[in-house]
Amino acid sequence: MSYTPIELMIACASRVLEDGRTVAVGTGLPCAAAMLAQKTHAPNLVICFEAGGVAPQLPTMPISVGDSRTFHRAVMATSMADVMQFCQRGMMDYTFLSGAQIDPYGNLNSTRIGGTHQKPKVRLPGSGGACDLASFCWRTLIVMRHDAKKFVEKLDFLTSPGYLTGPGAREAAGLPKGTGPYRVITELAIFDFHPDTCRMRVLSVHPGITLAQVRSATGFQLAEAESMQETAKPTEEELRLLRKEVDPAGYILRRAG
Repeated sequence: MSYTPIELMIACASRVLEDGRTVAVGTGLPCAAAMLAQKTHAPNLVICFEAGGVAPQLPTMPISVGDSRTFHRAVMATSMADVMQFCQRGMMDYTFLSGAQIDPYGNLNSTRIGGTHQKPKVRLPGSGGACDLASFCWRTLIVMRHDAKKFVEKLDFLTSPGYLTGPGAREAAGLPKGTGPYRVITELAIFDFHPDTCRMRVLSVHPGITLAQVRSATGFQLAEAESMQETAKPTEEELRLLRKEVDPAGYILRRAG
C-alpha cells in the first residue's frame, strides 16, 4: 500500500510512544501520532493538551488544543497552568516540538531568522510553551521538515533548549538531569543523540532515501548510530487507522498532497 511522507512520519512518531506513558501534544501531527499509538500498541497512553485536556478519549482529530474534542471523556478538564506544572513536577514523559531551525545538539529556534532581535529578517511566533516543555519533559520528540536551512550548525536564536552546548550543559543551566531531546523525525530519516557527545546522529534512513541525501540536506556533520538501518514502512493497519479513524476528514493527511 502506498503512503505519503507525512503518514510515514506519523507512524514513526507513534511507535516511539510506549504504553502507560504520558505525552504533552499539540494539534496536528503530534496528536495524530498519539492517537495512532493509542489505537495500536499503547492503549493506556495518557495524552495531555496544553489547554487543559488530560487523558481524553479522542473521537476524531481535534483542530486546536482548545477544541472541545480534547476534553471528550477526559480524566480532567483543567488549565494550561496545571499542565505546565505537571511538566515541572516530572510527570510528563514525552512532548513534541518543532522549529524553524535545529542545531546538532537539538536546540530549537522558533523566534527569528537573520538580522537582530530588534530588526530580524523574519519574525517567527516564538516559544509559546515550547521552552517550558523542552526544559522539563523527560524526552522531547522533534518533528520537522528537513533541509540545510533548517538543520544548521548555529541557530540564529535559541528558543527551546536541547543539550545546549553539549554534555553537562543542561544540568549546569539548572535543568533536570536526564531530560532532553530523544528523537528527531523528518521526511528523510530518524535521528537520536550520541550518549557521550550529545550530538545528533542518524538512527535510520527512510525507504528510498540514501544516507548521502540526508547528509546533503544537513548543514552540519552527522555521525551514524552503530545499528543504523532502514526505517520500517507504515503497515496496512496503521494506514487504515490513520485514514479511517484518526484523521478521516484529512485535516493533517491531506496536507501531504
